[in-house]
Amino acid sequence: MAALPASVSDTLQLLGRGNYVADRSLATAVYLALSLGRPLFLEGEAGTGKTEIAKVLSETLGRKLIRLQCYEGLDVASAVYEWNYARQMIEIRLAETGEESRDTLEENIFSDRFLIKRPLLQALEPDFAGPPVLLIDELDRTDEPFEAYLLETLSDFQITIPEIGTVKAEHPPIVVITSNRTREIHDALKRRCFYFWVDYPNAERELEILRIKAPGAAENLSREVVAFVQKLRGMKDLFKLPGVAETIDWAHALSQLDVLALTPEAINDTLGVLLKYQDDIMKIQGSEAERLLRQVKQELAAAQ
Repeated sequence: MAALPASVSDTLQLLGRGNYVADRSLATAVYLALSLGRPLFLEGEAGTGKTEIAKVLSETLGRKLIRLQCYEGLDVASAVYEWNYARQMIEIRLAETGEESRDTLEENIFSDRFLIKRPLLQALEPDFAGPPVLLIDELDRTDEPFEAYLLETLSDFQITIPEIGTVKAEHPPIVVITSNRTREIHDALKRRCFYFWVDYPNAERELEILRIKAPGAAENLSREVVAFVQKLRGMKDLFKLPGVAETIDWAHALSQLDVLALTPEAINDTLGVLLKYQDDIMKIQGSEAERLLRQVKQELAAAQ
C-alpha cells in the first residue's frame, strides 16, 4: 500500500506511474479529494478517461478496486446487500427437524453468513491494504430514488441493515463517481463531492497519451491520428464525437494494418473504429475524409 500523495505535484507523479496523462487542474481535484477524504465527482463525455482515474488510483495506491456499474432500475439488492433466501430456507428446514428455538433460528438466519454483500457494503468493510477505491460508474444511468439513497450513504459512510444494525466504515473508502451527463445529478449529491469536468484533451496531451497507450504506432501516424481526431471534434454536426478511448483504438487498428501514414483509403476502411454511429460515418466517408486529411497534412507540414 502506497501513501497518499502529499501535494499536487506528487499526485501528478502518482497518476503518471499509472500511465495516466493528467493536467494540473485534474491532479489538483484528485489531490484535494484524497487529502480531505471527499468523494470525487467526475463528469464529462464518454471516453474521456473518467473511469480510468479510479483504476489508476487503485493500482498506484495498492488499494482494492470495488466497482458499482450503474444502470436504469439499479436497486438496493443489487448495489448494497440482499439476503441469501435459498440458504435461509434450507436452514429453516433443517431447524424444523431439531429443537432449535424460534428466537435462536431467527438470530442465526439473519447473520453475516447469510448476507450477500454488494459493492456499497463491501466498500465499508476494513481491508488489510487500506480503504478501497469505490468506483460508482455512470451514476446518471440510475434513477433519482437510488441517487437519494446514495446521498445518505455517502454522508456518513454507513449503511443500516434492519435485521443486523448499522455498518459503518472505520476508514472511509476513496470514492470516485462518474457521469456522462445523460441527465443532471442532483445538487445535494454534488455538494458532498469535489467536482471536476473531464474534457477532451488538447492535441499535445492526446499525442502524449498515444505514445503511452499505443507505443507501436509510428510517430508520424500518431501525429496525423491526433490531428484528424481533433478536426472531427471541431465539427458540430456529428452525433457522437470520438473520445480518447476511440483515438487509442484507432491508432492500434491502423498499426495492426501496418499503416505508417493516414490515407483516404485507410480512413474509410477503419472509420467504424473511430465513429460509432452510421450517420456520422456517412458524413465523414469519402470526400469529407479527404478534405480533412488534406488540411491535417498541410497544417502538420507547416508546423514542421
